[in-house]
Amino acid sequence: MELKSTNQYLRMTVRFLEVAHRRYNVGLWATVAVLLSRPRRGRVVVNVGELNRLLNDGDVAVVPGKVLGDGELSKRVTVAAWAFSKTAISKIKANGGEALSIPELVRRMPKPSGVKIIT
Repeated sequence: MELKSTNQYLRMTVRFLEVAHRRYNVGLWATVAVLLSRPRRGRVVVNVGELNRLLNDGDVAVVPGKVLGDGELSKRVTVAAWAFSKTAISKIKANGGEALSIPELVRRMPKPSGVKIIT
């Protein structure tokens, strides 16, 4: 798959996910790479209020897009995303959760189990 983005960090992240998919034989990383390869207007945008509704306490989730700070988060979750707003990071950390980059999550959990993709 050829990514036409001019954002060098995005291109490196997609390549990193493709290599992780081949190395660990995990389809989740290939799926996240495809979702990040979409045009900007087709990428996922999720508010922390929606994360609160979709996730349970202690869940790990991947957002192949941006997490915004609208809404309230009352659960302790680990969220990996392409980008976070400052408000989203503060709300996630206020409950004892973690906000990670996608490559950080891959390094921590190369063969994930129970990781949810939020689209």
